[in-house]
Formats: sequence, C-alpha cells, structure tokens
Amino acid sequence: MIDIKKKDGESPNSMIFRFIKKVQQSGVLKEAKKRKFYSRKNTKNKRRLSALYREEKKQEFIKKKKLGLI
Repeated sequence: MIDIKKKDGESPNSMIFRFIKKVQQSGVLKEAKKRKFYSRKNTKNKRRLSALYREEKKQEFIKKKKLGLI
C-alpha cells in the first residue's frame, strides 16, 4: 500500500502529484490493467512456432541488410 504524508507548507496539488508519481513507479496500475482480462497461456507448440517465426524474420532482415535493401 502506498502511503503519502503531507509535508509542511505543501499544496494539495503537489501532494496529489507525488501520490500519482509513486503509484506509477510502484507498478500497481500496470498490474491492475494486466489482470483486468484473463489471457490464456500459450501452448508449447505455439511458443515454438512463434520462436521459429521470429528467428526466420531475423535471418531475413540480416540477409536484406547485407544486400543493401534496408
């Protein structure tokens, strides 16, 4: 839990700004947005196919770069 105490002579706006900054740095909002929707885990085969696709695209990029097409 994030706890913010008002400093001496601090305006409410700056206190709210500090609170928002702490919330963003803690990752609470990011985690909440991630948990908002359930996402199924990828199967082992789907992960393997995805990795193969990425590797193929990487090799294709390197080949084009060597040929000067990129």
